[in-house]
Amino acid sequence: MKIRCEIAQLFLRLSLGIGFLLPVLDRFGLLGQPGEKGINWGKWENFVGYTNVLLPYVNAAVANFMGAAATAAEIIFAIALIIGFKTRLASLGSFLLTLIFALSMFFFVGKNAPFASSVFTVSAASLLLSCVPVYKWGIDDSIT
Repeated sequence: MKIRCEIAQLFLRLSLGIGFLLPVLDRFGLLGQPGEKGINWGKWENFVGYTNVLLPYVNAAVANFMGAAATAAEIIFAIALIIGFKTRLASLGSFLLTLIFALSMFFFVGKNAPFASSVFTVSAASLLLSCVPVYKWGIDDSIT
């Protein structure tokens, strides 16, 4: 049972980390161009436009800043989760970020949107990861 839990937390860390990195790469057009299959944004401007949809109560400059801040947080959380550094803190941060994202989608895009994109699931998985007592196979494991 112990090995199964250790593998599960590793798989969850890697899944969440990669799940944060891929959309960031998409925002910068590193996975393909807008309109290509599997590409959501393809360039920063498209992502900021969507950020404005999620935050309709702010102007474009603030939406751009919020998109940049969220992107920076996603990069930090992704790297921390993948290498297993400050895993509890990174998973709590990713929980809060994805919860805010899910709620914004729910209220400003539609009730089905965060469920269709599994954003609440990612948020819950992040919260669950923060409850794991010991993180194996990462930097946290080697410094405890």
